[in-house]
Amino acid sequence: MISKNSTATNKSGPTRAIIGWREIVSLPDLKMNYLKAKIDTGARTTALHASNISEFKIDGKLWVKFFPDHDELKSSVVCKAPVMHIRNITNTGGIPEERYIIATRLCIGELDRRIEISLTDRSGMKYPVILGRTALHLFRVNVNPSRSWLLSKKHLARSEDTT
Repeated sequence: MISKNSTATNKSGPTRAIIGWREIVSLPDLKMNYLKAKIDTGARTTALHASNISEFKIDGKLWVKFFPDHDELKSSVVCKAPVMHIRNITNTGGIPEERYIIATRLCIGELDRRIEISLTDRSGMKYPVILGRTALHLFRVNVNPSRSWLLSKKHLARSEDTT
């Protein structure tokens, strides 16, 4: 049963938060706050816009440096992260592309989880972040496809000024 507020209940488990098809997210490990994200239950993997991706090594481990310079962001920082995997992921056009996968914290409202994110050029897309099914499962949330910003209301006003 889905209630009118931002939680859902069922007889077999705890209350789940309900998120809209768009939410404000933060990536605190990457020093990125108030990013507009599209919730995409059709996508398996979460994706973050990244350009000028370059590899380097620290203590023999592969890292990447990239710029999340999307039109929706008012400022862009240089991000660095260790590479977890390099994997083929099918893009929105149905074409497989090799992507770097990093692990980082993602926050939606008060929810905070460490997830894997693929890095890709999303410059032609409206949202710099797509939140996919694997992350949604970790967050244990339900998606209301007819609503937006359900967990982001208090962050939305700030995001208009800072992203």
